[in-house]
Amino acid sequence: MFRVKENQPTLYEGIALLFAAPVSPIVTVQQRDRHGDRYEVRELSVSEDLNDWADWPHLAQVGQLVHTWTRRGETQTEVSYLITSLPPALASPDRLLRLVRGHWGIENRLHWVRDVTFDEDRCQVRSGAAPQAMAAARNLVIALLRWVSAANIAAALRTCAGHPGLALALVTSP
Repeated sequence: MFRVKENQPTLYEGIALLFAAPVSPIVTVQQRDRHGDRYEVRELSVSEDLNDWADWPHLAQVGQLVHTWTRRGETQTEVSYLITSLPPALASPDRLLRLVRGHWGIENRLHWVRDVTFDEDRCQVRSGAAPQAMAAARNLVIALLRWVSAANIAAALRTCAGHPGLALALVTSP
């Protein structure tokens, strides 16, 4: 499953138009969650109507995800569009919504940590094999800290920085 962005203008606009003025019934599912003071509603609508129109190999379904959240009385909404090669027989709208949520779990547990905690985007290492080596080292550190059940990677890094013996124990313990 892929999120369609505006760098694919024809596909993006086609999906947006389909859900703005559907030509046949659209299947919609909804998921409601509460995380602390944040109340979230995700609504996924899917259709097979663009399969023959879109010039996209193996396209089986398109979707519109409307994510609405309320925090401290302020409500925000984000609309995004998705495509998948999974046909309805293999991926119902409920399953697709779970897959979308699962993707963001990966994004939050790994990529966000690399982007924010390690500030990877501003890294100046850009030549030879060094960028791959640095990425591997960051992934190793994240894996080791997760292995010892560190709930907050940033806090664990600060602790290890102040107590290098703890960092060595992570690498040398059986």
